[in-house]
Amino acid sequence: MSAPVLAVDDLWVRFGDRDAVKGVSFRVDHGETVAIVGESGSGKSATALAALQLLPYPLASHPRGSVLLEGTEMIGAPAEAVRAQRGAVASMIFQEPMTSLNPLHPIERQVSESVMLHRRVGRAAAREWTLELLRLVRLPDAEQRLDALPHELSGGQRQRVMIAMALANEPRLLIADEPTTALDVTIQAGILELLRELQSSLGMALLLISHDLGVVRSIAQRVCVMTDGQLVETGPSETVFRAPTHAYTRKLLAAEPAGIPAIPGDPEPLLEVSGLCVDYRQDKGWFGARRSVRAVDDLAFQLGAGETLGLVGESGSGKTTVGLALLRLLPSSGSIRFAGTQLQGLDGRSLRTLRRDIQIVFQDPYGSLSPRMSILQIVEEGLLVHERELTAAQRRERVAQALRDVGLDPAWLDRYPHEFSGGQRQRISIARALVLRPRFIVFDEPTSALDRSVQAQIVDLLRDLQQRRGIAYLFISHDLKVVRALAHRLVVMRAGRVVEQGPADSVFENPQADYSRSLMQAAFMHDAP
Repeated sequence: MSAPVLAVDDLWVRFGDRDAVKGVSFRVDHGETVAIVGESGSGKSATALAALQLLPYPLASHPRGSVLLEGTEMIGAPAEAVRAQRGAVASMIFQEPMTSLNPLHPIERQVSESVMLHRRVGRAAAREWTLELLRLVRLPDAEQRLDALPHELSGGQRQRVMIAMALANEPRLLIADEPTTALDVTIQAGILELLRELQSSLGMALLLISHDLGVVRSIAQRVCVMTDGQLVETGPSETVFRAPTHAYTRKLLAAEPAGIPAIPGDPEPLLEVSGLCVDYRQDKGWFGARRSVRAVDDLAFQLGAGETLGLVGESGSGKTTVGLALLRLLPSSGSIRFAGTQLQGLDGRSLRTLRRDIQIVFQDPYGSLSPRMSILQIVEEGLLVHERELTAAQRRERVAQALRDVGLDPAWLDRYPHEFSGGQRQRISIARALVLRPRFIVFDEPTSALDRSVQAQIVDLLRDLQQRRGIAYLFISHDLKVVRALAHRLVVMRAGRVVEQGPADSVFENPQADYSRSLMQAAFMHDAP
């Protein structure tokens, strides 16, 4: 049996006095794909980062254990020896390329930096190899993108740049930490296919860290399941998926957003939209002519009280723009009628009166919750604006009830956002929207960064709240499994226009547009037969 490219034996990772990884052992053979799966906080990313000694030392430590990278011990190795292994033997791509890429440096500089460091070549040779790498990962118009800054690329294009950087020195092992979590289903499928092709052509091993079990099943030969820092099950991918032996693995596989939305009967129209258009103005140079880009073009739909409208499409399709336009947070043309009132043209005071009935929950709860405010201050903020007559005690009780409604303990009112998990923070965001007792809530990708088990909890919570309160939802998402569990009706958008809409079950079961079919295929291609 040949020596593995990576051998982890009895690995422990400690942060201060807390053990995040407890005695984990596994191996990755040359050319093999191994996946580590588990919920947030299970220790899977810490395990991967330990392999390349990328943890925040000395805060992090290894009480015991061994990590051999092509026979070289990484634990306790001198910094120079560790640097020699990184990039040359093993490389890593991270979950969010926008935070991993330097926003001030062009793409060429960031990719060529690793080439020049490890290959000891000049700028001209590094530029040529950088261009070859960008073509290898199929970045569109690679030569024109060399001088682009990260914000000028889409999410999928940035992830391709990250892969090019990781491949710069032809590593024998690529570690991919949640490489497709924040990507649309079609872009996700393209990135996975690219990784498969690169692995095959380069003979590279792949260690995949993911909470998306569909992705893992489609690409991994072996699976390691982690929870609470421990490896509880490992084996061939198909064996683990078809006949899991550990209770936690069975729970993880069952934690898929499921069920169907409750039928609201024959609801009265609450929101009526027709001819909605949104234009973004762009200036071309100091003296250039002003032009506009149409982000949403002639959108029309109706939404009844207690109904959920799913709005789906790729990044750049105009989904979020629609949500912001409906709340009058972006200028738009066309008609937006809410409960019989035309929102277009309303002055600030009239619009402010309606704000309590129309709320929004954003994608990233940590980014939309002030870290300097307690949960009480965050959730009661709307009450201070819209219900000034309430006393401090009455506001505290309303906030406590909102937390109970989303399944959180009111005793946590005086805590701060950093003290909660991602799923708990999203519940706080929902409580903030609910405290004003709205009739309509816009959800903008509220579950995209959450584990499947947490997603399932949020879906159940939203269905329950809708049944009890009769709230209408606009649910914007690229995760079609979550949308299928929530939506009564579906609108599919592409490049700002509607390509298909209708009852959700009809569109999911029998999509008529080619684009809709490609979305469905990309979303459900990994499902078990």
